[in-house]
Amino acid sequence: MGTEQSASQVRVQLTTSQPDIVLPERTGAILVNTNFRRYALSSLVNTILKKEKPVPFDFLIGGIFLRSSLDDYLTHHGISSETTLNIEYVKAAIPPVHLASFEHDDWVSSVDVLSATSPARGWASQDEEMPGHERILSASYDGLLRVWNMSSRTTATSPAAGNGGHLSSIKAAKFVSPSRIASSGTDRTVRIWKYHEAPGDLPTVMSPHIELYGHKASVDSIAVHQPSSRLLSASADHTLCLWSTKISDAPAAPDSSLPANSSRGAKRRKLGPAVSTSQRGCLSSLKSHTAPVSSVIFAPNDPTVAYSTSWDHGLKTWDLPTSTPIDTRSTSHALLSLAAITHLNLVAAGTSARHITLIDPRASATNIVAMTLRGHNNAVVSLATVPNSTHGLVSGSHDGTCRVWDVRSTKMDKEGRIGQSMYTVGRESINGESRTSGDGVKVFGVLWDPDIGIVSAGEDKRVQINRGKDIGSHAQS
Repeated sequence: MGTEQSASQVRVQLTTSQPDIVLPERTGAILVNTNFRRYALSSLVNTILKKEKPVPFDFLIGGIFLRSSLDDYLTHHGISSETTLNIEYVKAAIPPVHLASFEHDDWVSSVDVLSATSPARGWASQDEEMPGHERILSASYDGLLRVWNMSSRTTATSPAAGNGGHLSSIKAAKFVSPSRIASSGTDRTVRIWKYHEAPGDLPTVMSPHIELYGHKASVDSIAVHQPSSRLLSASADHTLCLWSTKISDAPAAPDSSLPANSSRGAKRRKLGPAVSTSQRGCLSSLKSHTAPVSSVIFAPNDPTVAYSTSWDHGLKTWDLPTSTPIDTRSTSHALLSLAAITHLNLVAAGTSARHITLIDPRASATNIVAMTLRGHNNAVVSLATVPNSTHGLVSGSHDGTCRVWDVRSTKMDKEGRIGQSMYTVGRESINGESRTSGDGVKVFGVLWDPDIGIVSAGEDKRVQINRGKDIGSHAQS
């Protein structure tokens, strides 16, 4: 009888890196039944902490979330029940809920935010004024940029084509700083805008500042690094371009790229009686991809290095000072989106084959694919990291959903260990209706801001905001 009882129990040592939920100092190893799962372990921790209101917890063993009983874990890993298991516990994340949707006249291709914690705010100069509240930037297929407040009111709209705006659909947009916006589109241009919020009831102004020419096809992705005054663009013409966001540093635009109504060699284009905009070219053109370039980012810790993905199945690492590709990682599918998981030295690439591939871009890496994340039912076209997280991602897909991932949340299948999503965020516009193919609700862009939440854009002509709780801290441990 005693042998049977011993075999059905195991000692666990519970630890956490979150200071507000640390167990009493003298809590040692605890003997628990091996049939314990997450719920039973969560109840145990709450009992020890003497919580009046129970807190849901998640548990990690060896850096992987426990998604089975302790007995199944021990059996699968060939571990004796006489071993003491070191188990880390963290607050379980609360699923994201819908907060608001901002309606547009056409498809919404891209979103960005300006908040106290957004990159653009951190890049602000001392003389730049920050709006008193968060702002959301959206880019639409109607050729217009819009800035929104959190009350779903449009505070500014970019001029139409005849007054310096894009000539056709906008594919990407980002805040460069609190007073500058960058955008690109199917009209083959990248544009820099001045943005100013006047005090009181005075109108907010978004006015043309620089038109950047050099691409020969749609410009579908941009990345900005304001401290170095640099901007990167990725185009369907198979190239990337590196630009300066300063007029004084940018070369003249090539005559062959200028619109028909500009005189050859002109440095400025007249837009109206009192409005003109500077026209500039790129600092360098980066050529190596053999198909449309889908996405580009600066390396998080080195703005002289960039990563790009393409329909040619490749992830390339670029040395920007020399405009040279220094590494290429080839995969089996077209790569459509890109995000860097800095803490893990990995780059996540969304694919046309419905999954996300985690790639180690370092030259010393022996394996191209570090892990595969599966769950989407259509192409994964947008990726962003989770704020305050070392392991988190959010993805947007043509299946009409965004998914929240922690790369430590895995399961075993015939391919081995694969990542599984923690939460799925559907489009509120279809009221919970399931559309596996994503018809009418394809997601085109997504990002995650710690102040605002998950902001996504799509084919349903809406910007949608969802917010969860403890999701960032959940992925931080």
